[in-house]
Amino acid sequence: MNDPHQQDIASHIHPQSNLNNHEHTGPMIMSHGEGVHVFDHAGNKYIDAVAGLWCASLGYSDQALIDAATRQLKQLPYFQTSASKSNEPAIELASRLLAMAPVPMSKVLFQNSGSEAIDTAMKLVWYYQNIRGKPMKKKIISRRQGYHGTSVAAASLTGLAGMHKHFDLPIAGIIHVDCPHYYRSGNKGETELEYASRCISAIEQEIIEQGAETIAAFFAEPIMGTGGVIVPPQSYFEKLHGVLKKYDILLVADEVICGFGRTGSTWGSQTVGMVPDMITCAKALSSAYMPISALMISDDIYQKLKSGSDDVGVFGHGYTYSGHPVCAAVALETLKQYENRNLFEHIRVVAPGLQEGLREFRDHPLVGEVRGVGLMAGLELVQDKATKQSFDPALKMGARVAAHAETKGVIVRALGDTLVFAPPFIITESQIVEVVQVIGQALDDTLHELTGDQLKIS
Repeated sequence: MNDPHQQDIASHIHPQSNLNNHEHTGPMIMSHGEGVHVFDHAGNKYIDAVAGLWCASLGYSDQALIDAATRQLKQLPYFQTSASKSNEPAIELASRLLAMAPVPMSKVLFQNSGSEAIDTAMKLVWYYQNIRGKPMKKKIISRRQGYHGTSVAAASLTGLAGMHKHFDLPIAGIIHVDCPHYYRSGNKGETELEYASRCISAIEQEIIEQGAETIAAFFAEPIMGTGGVIVPPQSYFEKLHGVLKKYDILLVADEVICGFGRTGSTWGSQTVGMVPDMITCAKALSSAYMPISALMISDDIYQKLKSGSDDVGVFGHGYTYSGHPVCAAVALETLKQYENRNLFEHIRVVAPGLQEGLREFRDHPLVGEVRGVGLMAGLELVQDKATKQSFDPALKMGARVAAHAETKGVIVRALGDTLVFAPPFIITESQIVEVVQVIGQALDDTLHELTGDQLKIS
């Protein structure tokens, strides 16, 4: 029998991985999962404190989701939704999402991933502007450190250099404005409200310089996930809405990470005060058990799509697996489980344990900032707390701390020198305590290593 470790190295390219390093280290192979725990092929048990990639919201091996998939596979495993065909799970899921939307929405389009939902939103933005007679209004604004996916269009919106270099991205017409990170960018003596005003003034100035008649939409995560769990400063979106309305610019909320309770509200938009024209969602929509995403659009946008469809003769967009009945059935069951198990309230009960527990490390010599809301948090490591000086990236400090945590049975994700946390919604208070305790030990172990290396920490 082939060694799966070597077989993986020989045959498999891993996303978001250093391919050269992978040839030397190989994969961490998981064999099974149960609840908030996963088990590797050697039998070691871990709390998955990042829910896979922010997405396994109901944890692992949830029988209700397994049963929903099995029932639907037996009844109707697939049929396309093009040419006015449909299936009952897709119909019910679309209706359910519209009823849950944080602001009135008119229709739902289904895709297979968050990246596809963002690509679809971009296409519809351009379509919408063409139909309303504004063909020059096509540029799209997103933010540095924002993450919107890795397909060509979505990766262009993503504001992370590693997603662009050597890929010939971003494509034309994408404008990146500053990441609203008060800890990193606020001036000395500047309040959070003052900083928010400065951020929005800079965005307005960019719109003016680009020409408001050329700007179509602004894409934003309510809370920036992969960028390091960046929570916007107070009043940021309230002020942004005024500017976007002034210049006739659409707002698209990327709820792929934040949606369905992650921030403590049903939608991240509700947590931060966004009033979007479109909403993308994925990940916790099906607890990652099946690949599905959704894009909700306002009635104004839908009416323009309808007009364009009459003009062309067809709405020329869609995917083979749009509204896949098995994916939709699992998503429906996921939403039912959130309601039946009162999980959004559960998140609000247990989240303070994560947020307050991690904030106990603010005085730790390695920790610069702890931030987050609900069940998503970021812990940023710094070499000098007073100046906020970061570590040399070559030291891979975030990865070091994460590796120490892993040896103690907790999986966290290092995004540069920020450790991010997004545990399954079903995590208990005692399990959160265990996560926090392990992180404390991992920080201490890393500090001890650095002291041995005689690296100055202040």
